[in-house]
Amino acid sequence: MRNERELALAKTTLAIMAECDVSPIPDNFELFYNYSAGENPAVGRIIGEMIVARRPFTVSLLHELRERCFFRDRTERAVNTIGSGVSASLNDVLKKLEAASKHANDYGETLSAAKGELHESQSPDDLRKLVGGLISATQTMEERARSLEGELQNSSEQVSDLKLQLDNVRREALTDPLTAIANRKAFDTNLQAAIADAQASGESLSLFMCDIDRFKIFNDTWGHQTGDQVLRLVASCLSENTKGRDTAARYGGEEFAVIVRGTGVNHAVKLAEQIRASVEGKKLVKKSTGDILGSITISIGVAEFISGESAASLIQRADACLYRAKHAGRNCVIGDNDPRSAEFEIDAA
Repeated sequence: MRNERELALAKTTLAIMAECDVSPIPDNFELFYNYSAGENPAVGRIIGEMIVARRPFTVSLLHELRERCFFRDRTERAVNTIGSGVSASLNDVLKKLEAASKHANDYGETLSAAKGELHESQSPDDLRKLVGGLISATQTMEERARSLEGELQNSSEQVSDLKLQLDNVRREALTDPLTAIANRKAFDTNLQAAIADAQASGESLSLFMCDIDRFKIFNDTWGHQTGDQVLRLVASCLSENTKGRDTAARYGGEEFAVIVRGTGVNHAVKLAEQIRASVEGKKLVKKSTGDILGSITISIGVAEFISGESAASLIQRADACLYRAKHAGRNCVIGDNDPRSAEFEIDAA
């Protein structure tokens, strides 16, 4: 049954690729097979929408989709490869240390034997032979020590290189591949750490939830490639305005989040307004044609951490402020200290 299903999926995949005029190279086949099998909903949605709209699958777009689809698999393979390299290096070091220990024991036994042979009745020739043997054993031990030092230095450099590779992989695993800012996993980890620090120190902590206004309409009008350009532009504005211990992250889809440490809601709202104005001030240009598409805007909700609350509660409150900003006309910032929050709740009741 499994083979029959795989064969059917393969036939379906090739038919879809032919219909979309996509070259049947292995990389593209793997991507569209993944789409046919429904293994990556996010990528599948994009491919499905492009098929319905009859948009062309350019080489750059296919590359971008493969990056999104197989990023986690590549990360896991890289970690496994590096882990194997570290294990091999450590095993090699252990073998060298075991050999060095054996050589040290042999040298110790040679010294002990020489000590036992020393007595007053020995002739000068016997003493010369004994000293000559000790000198030879000592020279051999020195050579082995120098060799071991060089081998351990080489192993240390290999392990350092593998550690650097692992650090890079970990960094990539916490980075959104499209926007190059922190991803959802990194956001969740950093928010928990920020809450723990704020709880322990009593310092202020604020959270922004940001959403691109009318992004779906924009995406449907200009296509996913231009939509991706919008996402990168917003991420760039967030990065430019968040420094130090703050974290700008892609929360999901067209939604972003910013963790602002040591900042209460009043100053956080001012920073959020600065970010909102920065985004609105950018002019979006369609790369393929050079046409100016105009400006984009974002809405932002800001909430300040309340001692004892959970990360989920803080996110929910910031998201509620974002919801109010959307209903207040979009392209604005609303914090949990904003009178419009109460006004909206009264109107909505």
